Amino acid sequence: MKKALITGVTGQDGSYLAEFLLDKGYQVWGLVRRSSDSNTSRIRHLANGPAAASGRFRLAHGNLGDSGSLHRVLGAVRPDEVYNLAAQSDVRISFEIPEETSESAGVGVVRLLEGIRQLGLGARFYQASSSEMFGKVRPAEVPQRETTPFHPRSPYAAAKVFAYHLTRNYRESYGIFAVNGILFNHESPRRGENFVTRKITRGVARIKLGLDQRLRLGNLQAKRDWGYAADYVDAMWRMLQVEEPDDYVVATGRSHSVRDFCDLAFARVGLPLRWSGAGLDEKGHAADGRVLVEIDPEFFRPAEVDALIGDATKARERLGWTPTTSFETLVEMMVDNDLAEIEAEASNQTVDRS
Repeated sequence: MKKALITGVTGQDGSYLAEFLLDKGYQVWGLVRRSSDSNTSRIRHLANGPAAASGRFRLAHGNLGDSGSLHRVLGAVRPDEVYNLAAQSDVRISFEIPEETSESAGVGVVRLLEGIRQLGLGARFYQASSSEMFGKVRPAEVPQRETTPFHPRSPYAAAKVFAYHLTRNYRESYGIFAVNGILFNHESPRRGENFVTRKITRGVARIKLGLDQRLRLGNLQAKRDWGYAADYVDAMWRMLQVEEPDDYVVATGRSHSVRDFCDLAFARVGLPLRWSGAGLDEKGHAADGRVLVEIDPEFFRPAEVDALIGDATKARERLGWTPTTSFETLVEMMVDNDLAEIEAEASNQTVDRS
C-alpha cells in the first residue's frame, strides 16, 4: 500500500486529492495545523468514515513554518509521495499579509524539500505552482505554456515563483523526483467563500432566496482559464507516476471573464442579467430593472492580472490528462450547491427560532 502525505488537506484541492488517492488504494496522511478553530469541514466525511476507521486516512499535526514538526511527520510517515498544497492562496489578501504569504507559499517549500533530502526518503514530491506566476503576459505569450516567462503581479505569485525554482533546483541538484504542477484556476462547490467564483455563486443564491439584494465585485473584465478541481487532482497524481520528473501546465484552454461567470450564474436561477455603464459605473440589472451587480473599488488588486489561458498540450501528450468538466457545467454545479446549502441554512435557522 502506497503512502501519501498531503499538506493543505483541509482545503479544496486537498480534500479532492485525499478522496482520489483513497480510491486508488493509498494510505493517506493529511498535515493539519494544531489550532483551536481549524476548519476540517471538507474532510469531515473522511475523518469520520471507514477510511479513518481502518487507518487508511490519518491526520498528523505540523506546520510549514516549523521545520521540526515537518521532519517529525516525514520521519514517522515515510511517505512514498508528498503533495504540497498548503499556502495562503488568496491573491488579493497576499498584498495585505505579504510576509505570511511568502512564508507559507515560498519558504515552507524549502522546509519540506530539506526534510525529504535530510531524511533520505526517496519520496516523490509535487509542488502546487500557479498560473498567477505568469502574471502580466504579452500578446505573443498567449496561451501560456511551460516555457512562458514569469511576470508575477502579487506577493502570492512571487512566492510561488520562488517555490517553483526551488523545486526545480532540488530536482537538478539532489536528484529528488520533484515536479511543479502549474495549475490554472480550478473551482468547485468546496472553493473558499473569499474567492470570486464562490462569492458569485453564493451571492446569486442569496439574491434568489431574497436574503440579499445585490452582489458587489471588483474587476469584471479579468479573464481566467477555469476548470474543475476534481479533474485537476488527477493531473497531480499522474505527474508523480511517470518515469522522469518534469513540470506541467494544467488548464482547459478556454478563457472566460468574471462577467461571463456572473451571466451564467444568474441565468441558472432565472435572473438573466442586462449590463449598463462602463468601468466603475458598470452594473448588472435584472429584467425588472433591479441592480443585482455593482462594482466596488475595494475589491481591485493593486496590480491586476488581466487575462490568463493555459496550453496543457504537454500534460495531454505525456500524462494522458484531459479535463472532463466544462465551464458551463462547473458554474451550474456551484450555483446549485450553494442554492441548496443556503436554503438548508435558512430552514435550520427558522426551526431554531421557533
